[in-house]
Amino acid sequence: MTPVTRLTPEIRAKYTSRRGALSGGVGGVVDQILADFQKDPDGTIRALTKKFDKVDLPSFEVTAEEVAKAEERLAQNVQVAIRTMYDSVVRYHKQDLAKSFEIQPIKGVGLGKQIVPFDRAGLYVPGGLAVYPSSVIMAAAPAVVAGVKQLILCTPPNEKGEISDAVLFAAMVCGVGHIYKVGGAQAVFAMAYGTPTVPKCEIIAGPGNVYVTAAKQRVQNDVAIDFLAGPTELLVLSDGTTSAKFIAAELIGQAEHAPDTCCVLVTTSEQQAKEVDAEMEAQAKQCERAEIIRKSMSTQGALIVADTFDQAIQFTNEFAAEHLTVSTQKPIEILKRLKAAGSVFLGEYSPVAVGDYGIGPNAILPTYGEALRRGGLSANTFTRTLFYQLLSKEGLQNVAPTATILARIENLQAHLRSIEVRLGR
Repeated sequence: MTPVTRLTPEIRAKYTSRRGALSGGVGGVVDQILADFQKDPDGTIRALTKKFDKVDLPSFEVTAEEVAKAEERLAQNVQVAIRTMYDSVVRYHKQDLAKSFEIQPIKGVGLGKQIVPFDRAGLYVPGGLAVYPSSVIMAAAPAVVAGVKQLILCTPPNEKGEISDAVLFAAMVCGVGHIYKVGGAQAVFAMAYGTPTVPKCEIIAGPGNVYVTAAKQRVQNDVAIDFLAGPTELLVLSDGTTSAKFIAAELIGQAEHAPDTCCVLVTTSEQQAKEVDAEMEAQAKQCERAEIIRKSMSTQGALIVADTFDQAIQFTNEFAAEHLTVSTQKPIEILKRLKAAGSVFLGEYSPVAVGDYGIGPNAILPTYGEALRRGGLSANTFTRTLFYQLLSKEGLQNVAPTATILARIENLQAHLRSIEVRLGR
């Protein structure tokens, strides 16, 4: 299925410079969509929905009646699973949310930090090849924990102009106020700038394909975004001693998302890499999405053999994967050597799928190496931080000696004057 290759400088460069996928043809298409959108927002959305989703929608917004019918149709065990996942994700993010505080380090000086949520958040949930109620929860739950007042959700419809019952029910559980049948780059532009139908949002969060991700890249100077959360990525780090069957299952488990999924094994054992390749071929035959898996692994995937485990670790940290599976004898020891990854799954019995389905930590994670600069989606993503100071006259007198010295050193006379005038000097 996938040739085994050595960890060469060329291979290293290929897999550590992934953001190039957002330029070239993808970038040109997204720029044209933006140009059309700026002329006629709703008209562009309607035309592109007809072109890509194969449905002509008279109205984009999902009605309350559609949501109610989805709940009636959805099996009870699915409803329980969705509610359970929501509760698990909320519980985790409550622990993760930064708190406001106030201190008085010097008499008369009050200092603090106030955490302020965004008022309106736009959430993008992919569609097309699969149904993702889990992505609804992962995007919405931390926003709920943060205290966001209004949640807007955009997701592409099917050819009948419908959204899946599971997605609608998950949105209802999360308290999403408005749901729009809009996908692709046009959905990002709609939430970033607003249209006669879709309200303008203060922040946009959620994963998507390369076009959605490129659109988020385009709007990040005009609206807050979470990060670049593009097609799924998985790196499996192995010391060559663990189960080839488990590793193969992990790789194809993520490769089935889409043909542009990037799933890579880096190991110190060429024999293990060959065994993983054979296992992947055998296991893929049992999967409905076998062709997607084969295309993903043949075009974006890799089975890489490093000369030493230190080299494998270095490559892992440079790769900065969305999902990182540590398949080694002593994974906890390896954790201390890791510097960059969206979410880490330690040991042979920690599949990425349990992270996808609500064990707690968020599964909306940075891709394209963004994990070198930031972590995954959290309640803090949906907040702003306000620092504040409150000084009495006594407090100002207490800090003035230091402040006036530094103002003089920097030769900022107006700074100095703003302090001294309050002290009657």
